[in-house]
Amino acid sequence: MDATPISFHTVIMREEHAEEICAWTYPPPYNIYGFLPWEQMKGLEVEFGDPDIRQRQYISILDERDVLWGFAQLFPMHEVTGIGLGMRPDWCGRGMGKRFMQTIVREARRRRPADEIDLEVLTWNERAIRAYQRAGFHITDTYERLTPTGNALFHCMVYEPPANEE
Repeated sequence: MDATPISFHTVIMREEHAEEICAWTYPPPYNIYGFLPWEQMKGLEVEFGDPDIRQRQYISILDERDVLWGFAQLFPMHEVTGIGLGMRPDWCGRGMGKRFMQTIVREARRRRPADEIDLEVLTWNERAIRAYQRAGFHITDTYERLTPTGNALFHCMVYEPPANEE
């Protein structure tokens, strides 16, 4: 990566992005974040394998060269936008988390400006927690819930805009 600052933008997730995301492999213990193979996701119409859900809720985060860095699901609830997200595994831990998260928050606020924005993160994922905190999220709750590998502890983190953004 060169010294030029990377700028991110979002687009509605395209099918080719979804297929690429399904091919990403995360090292343990982050491998819990992997997806089913694309053909299976599409066949079962789960998550972004469902074209309607992909169009309404999923965004791709691209750099200025339109290279895919990651994705987010902006899940609308009553007065809350829940965020689920993922970054390309080989670019995790390189100091881009704050800018990546700010891009996602900007799109969530554009879509539903009055909503609270929150996300869930496994409590052991300290690298992600630090990135979320740098982007303005704060832990508001900790609870246990079921994952594909059994029960696990999660933090709920809520975005708190800086005073000059209110």
